[in-house]
Parts: sequence; structure tokens; C-alpha cells
Amino acid sequence: MQPMEDPPAILRDHFPESHDASGLKPISLTEPGCFVVGCNYWASHAGTAMWSDWQPDVVDADLKQLADAGLQVLRVFPLWPDFQPITQLYTGAGRPMEMRHGEAPLTDDEAGRAGVSDVAMARFAAFADLAERHGLRLIVGLVTGWMSGRLFVPPGLEGRNVLTDPVAIMWQVRFVQHFVRRFRDHGAILAWDLGNECNCMAPVPGHEAAWTWTAALANAIRAEDRTRPLVSGMHSLDEPDRARGHWTIADQAELTDVLTTHPYPYFTPHADQDPVNTIRTVLQSTAQTRWYGDCGGKPAFTEEIGTLGPMVASERIAADFARCVLFSLWAHDCHGLLWWCAYDQGHLTQAPYDWHAFERELGLIRADRSSKPVLAEIDRFAAFLAGLPIKALPPRLTEAVCVLTHEQEQWGAAYSSFVLAKQAGFDLEFQYDDQPLKPTSLYLVPSVSGGGNMSRRTWQALLERARNGATLYFSHDNCMLSPFGEPFGLEVQTRARRDGMAAFRLAGMDATFTAHAPIRLTLDPVRAEVLGQEADGNPIFTRAAYGAGQLYFFSVPIETHLANLPGGFHNPSAAPFWQIYRTIGEPFLAQRAVRKADPFIGLTEHPLAGGRRIVIAINYSPEPREAALDFADLWTADEVWRGHAETFEVSQTSKVWLPPNDAAVFTVAKK
Repeated sequence: MQPMEDPPAILRDHFPESHDASGLKPISLTEPGCFVVGCNYWASHAGTAMWSDWQPDVVDADLKQLADAGLQVLRVFPLWPDFQPITQLYTGAGRPMEMRHGEAPLTDDEAGRAGVSDVAMARFAAFADLAERHGLRLIVGLVTGWMSGRLFVPPGLEGRNVLTDPVAIMWQVRFVQHFVRRFRDHGAILAWDLGNECNCMAPVPGHEAAWTWTAALANAIRAEDRTRPLVSGMHSLDEPDRARGHWTIADQAELTDVLTTHPYPYFTPHADQDPVNTIRTVLQSTAQTRWYGDCGGKPAFTEEIGTLGPMVASERIAADFARCVLFSLWAHDCHGLLWWCAYDQGHLTQAPYDWHAFERELGLIRADRSSKPVLAEIDRFAAFLAGLPIKALPPRLTEAVCVLTHEQEQWGAAYSSFVLAKQAGFDLEFQYDDQPLKPTSLYLVPSVSGGGNMSRRTWQALLERARNGATLYFSHDNCMLSPFGEPFGLEVQTRARRDGMAAFRLAGMDATFTAHAPIRLTLDPVRAEVLGQEADGNPIFTRAAYGAGQLYFFSVPIETHLANLPGGFHNPSAAPFWQIYRTIGEPFLAQRAVRKADPFIGLTEHPLAGGRRIVIAINYSPEPREAALDFADLWTADEVWRGHAETFEVSQTSKVWLPPNDAAVFTVAKK
């Protein structure tokens, strides 16, 4: 067995791994390859009422149980009206006169000028001390005004738009400045979070208002503490088309240090179609987190995730889901997973638990303090990471860049492209069309819509990359493109609305494919090679040389079709659309040390010093699979870090047996 070498130096080091604190292991949210595990926490006895019904003995027992189960990080929430309980008093004609704490005037000290409760702050101090004692780190969601479907606002700010009203913003700035100043030296604090899904607290008229609120809070936090990363805390960020979205990946990436996803299939477009333990659903969190991180250019992690309880999946299936998601996020440089949430809340009678059934049985631990299987999976995963001979996982190799364009439904196209690439055996990263093109040899531009889908300069830049040897894949979803005919070697004869589905066959494949395609292009392959056609011979999938590169054109938007097709990726009867991506990506797989044929096995490769690589093989299906792995010439299996060596036959063509939704981790080396 060869000694393990450390991976290459890692670039992001402007935040310390941790603040010095006895008993706390250094961890990082920003260093590439580092991964944190934990959960979102409300006290088991009270939920959102934990600060007003403060019971330190219960909280101490909670934190001990969570720490003993291997959790590292808790995301916690100082409920806004409990910590800043200001009341507006009025004088004649309803004119605002004074903010008070009930009838008590605000004291003339830092806390009073910030409208902050000394009692609540003392309780948080005791909480942070308990967390430190148990070796737990805290991500603090500062403005917790939205929680589980209920708005929590200080009495003095009720009726105001808390995201645009200047009085509300002023008091929020005062609160976060005081809170951060008070706790910036506490060793348990890992990061500051703007707050829990603050984009749900009120409507904003445009992205400029969302940017202004974010900037005001971010600057207030950084004015008091620049030593810790600032976490976005938002969910469901929008696309950069300003007409569609107000809370965008670009704006949050500009103003914060770490982006966050809250990828619940139930609430996410295109994700709530298949069982949670099948490939599309398991890959949602990975695809969404990489979308945010790649397009934002910032670290990103899954800050909330869960199955939303027993009406969605059994406890056993939820554990399978969690295990697969953990390995997938880790393999793709997503910086952590925090489950929602620590404890079941079905025994609580206050809103929001009285309102929403899907808020009651989401915990890792039941009301009787018995653990669910998900908690054991998180514990095992944390122990696995702790036992690795490397400090951080080196970045994975990628073969392609997926370019997302204006006027399309970007998440649907991105999500399907990510799954198809994973099934085909290669890895991609994302970017927007108006960002500088990332260097690669394979560009995917999926399901392009509209006449203003990208600028002329972007299209010319893509064509220039192709002239210099890159491969470009482009699928059509009722778009206009100029120039089109000369690069693709095609001439459009007619364009018409299609009545029904497009049916077609592809060269070398036995399957008949059908897909929703709103537009039929009748094409003349002037110099393009036809790789697929409709029953009447009309080309539908083509390839043409362009300079030193190649251009693929698909006149059917297979990505948006699959995004809206239940079972389209995993049903036994589903057409193998992934083979289209395999055709496009095949030449670039030669750079891999290990390849596979099974569409439900995902592989990532991570270079180590000395020419070795870590390979992570993940079974994205609910059935056990024996995967055939083809080793490239001069490569051989080296060490098995996870999986049973006796089932990992080392030869030029090896097999690895993977249980349902499970993973194997091994190294390979040059012979």
C-alpha cells in the first residue's frame, strides 16, 4: 500500500479555518474540497419558541445528542422579534413618536440603541457556550424573520415592507451590527448568515431593491467582523434575466462569500417527479449547488435538505437518499450538507407547526429522542471523512461547460444537462452566456429559446472556439440564431408549429425516441452528417466540421422535454437520451483513467500529487449494481478507501459492487 500524498495547494485562504477555541476541530466552508455535515437546529421542546421558552437543560441534552452523533455544524436562528422586541409608540394624528420595549424606554447603551433584548442576548451567549463545550460550530442566521412558512417581525415594524422600508432596514442594520459585535470573538461561531430565506419576507420591486437590502446587511456584518465568511442564506435564487428574477445568483455572489441551496424536491420545479432515491431526485442538490457555485464564482453548499417526512419517503428510503446525496455533494465540491432539521416538531401547537403538515416530521430525531436512520448515515459519513488520509478532496476533472442562455427556463435545461452528462460518463460545469467563456474542449448549449437568447459577441466567441478545435453542441427550443446555416452545414427550408410529439431514430441505436418539440424545422443537410432523423427522413440530429472543431445540432429540446417528463431518466421503459450525450462526449472520455457504461453509476476523478487520482463511484439508483469499470492503458486500481476489496477485482476491466444509493472510493495510479 503506497503512502498517501497531500493534494496540491488550495487557493482560497482568506478566511481562517476556524477561530481558536478549545475542543473545536478546524473546519472550513470556503476552502475547496472541505465538507461540513450538520443540521438546522431549533430546541426539541419549543421549536421557534426556544428563546422565549428558554430551557438550557433541554438545549444541553440536545447538543450533546447531536455532537455524539457526529454532527459538526448547526445552523441556528435568533428569532427576530425575540432579539429586537421594539414597539412603535405614536402621538397625535398617528405620527411615530418613539420606539420602546413595550412600555420601557430603550436604554442609552449599545443594546438599547440597537433595540436589542439583553435577556435574549444572554440566552444566546449561554447557547453558544454550550455549543462550544460540545464541539459544535454555529452558522448564525441573523435576520430570522421568516421560518417554516410564518413571518416573524418585531411589533414596531409590523405592516412595513421589511426589505424596502428605510425604517425597517435601519433597525435591521442596528441589530446585526450589535449582534455580530457582541459575538465576533466567540469560538463557536463558524459563519454569519444573512438570515433564513430572507427573500421570502416581503416582495421587492426589482433586483436593485434586493441588491440594496443585501448590501446594507452585508456591509453592517463586515463592518464588525471580516474574519468569518458571510453566507447568503437564500433559497430559490432566480435567473439573471431581470424581467424574471429579483433575487439572483449574480447579486448574492457579488455581496456574500458563500452561496446556499435549499433543494427540497417538493418545492423545486422539475425535481418533484420521481422517487427520492432515483437519479434525477438524488442529483438535484448537486446540480443546483454546482449551478449556483459555478455561475456565481463562489463556494456553495446545501444549507437545508430533507425529504419532507413520511408522506414522501419511508425512514429507510430517506436514509438511502441522504447517503447518496452526501457522497454526491462531496464528490462535486459542494461544501457541505445541513439536514432540516434536528428534531421532529409534531408535538408543537404554535404556528407555523399548527399550519403546515410538512413542518412536523422533518427531524433527525423523534420527539422521544430516538434517532432516525438518516442520523446514522450522517454519522457514518462524517466518520468516513475523518478517517481519510487527505485533508480535502481535490477538485474533480470536468470535460464540458454548459452555457445557459437568456429567454430559456435555465434551471430545467441545466438540471437535465447535468443528469444526462452524469449518465453519459462525463462531468460539466455551468456558466451564463454573458460571462467570459470558460476554457474547455466541449461546450453544451442546451434547449435554447427566443430571439434574444445570447449576444452576437457570445455566439461569435463560441464559433471561434469551435474553429480552434472545440466541440459545440446546440439544441433548439424555438430559438433564432444568426449565423446558423454556414456553421452547422444546414439550410432551414421551413419552420412550423408542431402538432404533438416529435418521433425520431438515431444512427446506431435501436430505440425510437419521442420528445415534446414545439417547432419543426425542415432541414437540408448541405454539408452536415445526419445522425438522427424523423420517419419522413427529415434530419433532427446532425454533426458538421467547423474549422478544426465540430458542431452538433439537435432540432428537439431534449433537455426541457426530460425536465418535464416523470420517469424520463430512470424508468426501464425510458428512452436512453443519455446516449446522445455519450455520442457527443465520447472523444473527451479518453482523458479519464476509469470509464463506465452503466447510466446509473456516476464517476468523478480527482488528481492527487504524484500522478495518482481518487475515483468516486456512486450508485444513483435504488438497486444494487455490479458496475464494470474500464481502466485506461497504464492505469490500475491502487487503494480502496471505501468498499470491500474482495469485491473490487483489480484487472484491466474490473467490477465494483455497489449497494443501493451507495458509493465506493478508491485510488488509481499509473502502472
